[in-house]
Amino acid sequence: MRTTLNIDEALLADFREIAARSHRGLSSVIQDALREALAARAARGAHAPVDLPVFRGGGGVQPGVDLDSNAALLDLIDEADGV
Repeated sequence: MRTTLNIDEALLADFREIAARSHRGLSSVIQDALREALAARAARGAHAPVDLPVFRGGGGVQPGVDLDSNAALLDLIDEADGV
């Protein structure tokens, strides 16, 4: 299938060099590179899902806690740590 792609000039020069050294066509070299990239992406995505711990406790936010103020939250953390 014929298509048009915009490829960075330096990257295209690298592909052309590989094609010339390997005595292959430019399309073949680029197709192989795309296949390798897709296979690597698929391999990374094949990992088992991560089981993240979930806090199911009650209580929610304590009265008087301002979640919009980083300074206030840091002050509360420091108080809890005895600082």
